Amino acid sequence: MKVFIGKYSKWWGPYQIADLLQKVGVSGDRCDNLGSWFAYTQLSTFCEWIDSKRTRTIKVRIDDYDTWSMDSTLAYIILPMLKQLKETKHSSPPVDDKDVPKKLRSTSEPKKENDWDTDDNWCTRWDWVLNEMIWAFSQVHEDWEDKYHKEAGECHTEDRENDISEIVWDKKPVIDTKGLKAHNKRMQNGFRLFGKYYQNLWD
Repeated sequence: MKVFIGKYSKWWGPYQIADLLQKVGVSGDRCDNLGSWFAYTQLSTFCEWIDSKRTRTIKVRIDDYDTWSMDSTLAYIILPMLKQLKETKHSSPPVDDKDVPKKLRSTSEPKKENDWDTDDNWCTRWDWVLNEMIWAFSQVHEDWEDKYHKEAGECHTEDRENDISEIVWDKKPVIDTKGLKAHNKRMQNGFRLFGKYYQNLWD
């Protein structure tokens, strides 16, 4: 796999052009007035035409081995992106109460006065969802199942009838089935949240 995704093209419009005049001593207020005037001239149309010709550089090459275990391949990309999004985000989208613990739900105290108001847990809910996504994708390349398996004890052979020997374990291997299922359930929920809130993954 080889991926190159360039920066978004910078918008240059009447106001941005007018602001350049500050470099030669024109005041900010004067530049703002000029930008408002430029906005109603052909300069605005010209800027829009130029912007329509500019495209973001995106080059993606996928090799056969990238899709051999596609979930594993994508996790290498998704995990660091989720971590960066959490660190650099400037806002939080709405999160359904059913997707977070009861203590973080909007129905908990203090209650909102209006349906359109944001409560004290608005941003905390999104942080919780992001944390669950991050945790789930961090497990993809871990041998997490091993922690729920306890090795068997010592073994020895015992002679049986007809000269047949049998291997006997002093202690049988133990699997923490309950812990294994709970761990996997949390992972699946993290992946579910990623899919549900995919369109909210913006800075």
